Amino acid sequence: MKTKSRLKEMEDETLVTLLHLDGEIFPMNSGFWTKFEAHRVIPQQHIPHGVSYSLTLHDRYNRRVLGFDNAHAVRTAKKGYGARKITWDHKHKCDKVSPYEYASASQLLEDFWREVEKIMGQEGKVEK
Repeated sequence: MKTKSRLKEMEDETLVTLLHLDGEIFPMNSGFWTKFEAHRVIPQQHIPHGVSYSLTLHDRYNRRVLGFDNAHAVRTAKKGYGARKITWDHKHKCDKVSPYEYASASQLLEDFWREVEKIMGQEGKVEK
């Protein structure tokens, strides 16, 4: 069983990894490519974790087909009579924007790469 301090240490290492990816562009199959932007910011109400990030996947025509970011606020769907919740962490998939719950740098990277693999798998099936 991992201790809390070890888990925190592992998260800090993953955050360092995310921050080192800032500015990196990785070519993928079929002309797709990924781009990473991540840097520390002063924690604020809308960015309590203190990390500004944008992880994107682009197609061969340079169109963003996937993005995880906290660059702007989005309103969640209204449920019942309550007010819409405003969130900054969100995911773009094609033209659809949905809230994203930032838990940690490691979870962000894992979620991003999982979605990239899904899209790249679908791309391969379309081309055959």
